[in-house]
Amino acid sequence: MPITLEPIGAVRSSRSAPIDDNWDAESARIELDPARCGPDALLGLDQFSHVEVLFVMDRVPESAIERGARHPRDNPAWPRLGIFAQRGKNRPNRIGATVCRVVAVRGLTLEVAGLDAVDGSPVLDLKPWMAAFGPRGEVVEPAWVAELMRAYWRG
Repeated sequence: MPITLEPIGAVRSSRSAPIDDNWDAESARIELDPARCGPDALLGLDQFSHVEVLFVMDRVPESAIERGARHPRDNPAWPRLGIFAQRGKNRPNRIGATVCRVVAVRGLTLEVAGLDAVDGSPVLDLKPWMAAFGPRGEVVEPAWVAELMRAYWRG
């Protein structure tokens, strides 16, 4: 069953290429489309410290999509894992999800910190991050994740 989604806006970022690391060095904002969002669509979002941004990683070519397993970042030192056991950009639907810090809200523009999306990426949805929707119980992850993420946010 096909699903059709229309972007509600676009990312405006200081990064134009999907390079993996140092995302905190980038400035980013989300500009909502006034044809799809009312002028008060972001009203009250500034009362939250964080927002979850769902976006499309549209620069990933169809030929690069992984539908099975691979080593994260093609690093053979890390285990071979199914695409749904990692957060790589080469996913079948190319949907990205990142929790970002809310910096400012101005009309239909949301300024954020810590968004790992490139300039022009279509934004599908925004959700205020609420602690009650965070993980319940202990969070467990394999050791290789810490190595992969060591430079991801550093900027």
